[in-house]
Amino acid sequence: MSVVRVVVAPDKFKGSLTAVEAAEAIAQGVRAADPAAEVTPCPVADGGEGTLDVLFAAGARRVDLRVRGPLSQRVDAWYAVLDGTAYIESARACGIEHVKPSPRTALAAHTYGVGELIAHALDSGARRIALTVGGTASTDGGAGMLLALGARILDAGGEQVGLGGGALRAVTEVDLTGVRDRLGDTVVRVATDVTNPLLGPRGAAAVFGPQKGATPTEVGELETALTAWAGALRRAGAPAIADHPGAGAGGGVAGGAMAALGARAESGFDLVVELTGVEDALRGADLVITGEGSLDSQSLDGKAPAGIAARARANGIAVLALAGRITLTADELAAAGITAATALVDHAPSVQHAQRHAFGLLRDQATALMRAWLDRDREATA
Repeated sequence: MSVVRVVVAPDKFKGSLTAVEAAEAIAQGVRAADPAAEVTPCPVADGGEGTLDVLFAAGARRVDLRVRGPLSQRVDAWYAVLDGTAYIESARACGIEHVKPSPRTALAAHTYGVGELIAHALDSGARRIALTVGGTASTDGGAGMLLALGARILDAGGEQVGLGGGALRAVTEVDLTGVRDRLGDTVVRVATDVTNPLLGPRGAAAVFGPQKGATPTEVGELETALTAWAGALRRAGAPAIADHPGAGAGGGVAGGAMAALGARAESGFDLVVELTGVEDALRGADLVITGEGSLDSQSLDGKAPAGIAARARANGIAVLALAGRITLTADELAAAGITAATALVDHAPSVQHAQRHAFGLLRDQATALMRAWLDRDREATA
């Protein structure tokens, strides 16, 4: 058999390994199974947490600064700059990890720090912004972000409305002049892997609010607040976002960007793939190995492993997958284009053990999976 060309393209294993670390573990496992293999690591992301790690691996420059966190505490944050584009991960400023989720934080969390990151990038000369919106603690429709960029968000008495999604119940008027002047002709893209609208039963409050500490009472309050916010934006001349697909992503920060920054929503996975060389690496590859922390039903809806598998299948390339856990059936995996898959928890005494020893387990299971694939391939060609 000629030299086997393997593309290793995993997403992060949340809580255990970044996508870059996962790619290295799998690559080591592949080389243990076949020292002659030609291995190309291409860590990927879907526009959520961990996207910046992948961009740094692709050569992006890191910019560090301190900004307001979701509850106005100062937090260390950063963004990436590559080829004149600033890539800003909302979670760096207002991620759920910065709070202990509760009904209070669900109403109070805001995105002001995201606006500070964007403002810094603009002041530093960026003329293209790519905003990723997953993993936020906030449900403020991007109001805090726009306030940091110069918006005036006022109540019926002409006073500035406070920060946080709950405070938006009082908003009656929005002036976006300062934002538009600040932005100029900057092109903004929003990377998201969900299609939820801002409002309604599939909206930001109803679907994502409970994950951020909201009880049904706070979900109702946030829905009322976001309704007022969407109406005020519309009266300010912004596009309608209440029902726009993807506007509810990141607690509505995607909707705020669409309405006030002229942003267009696109697949976070597609945006990252543009930069990581995956498409080029797939040309001529014999095998792709992908994976993430959990291969489940959500993996089939815009997540990185499904995207990788689809691209590989289009090129007639076999796909193997490794994950912390797998809840998909063999038929579901096959329908997604995945030939074989292994879960780390099936080879560990506990989930906690699998998380603590993810690198070694991932390396060893990549070796086993690769050897099994090589044996099947040899039998098929014998």
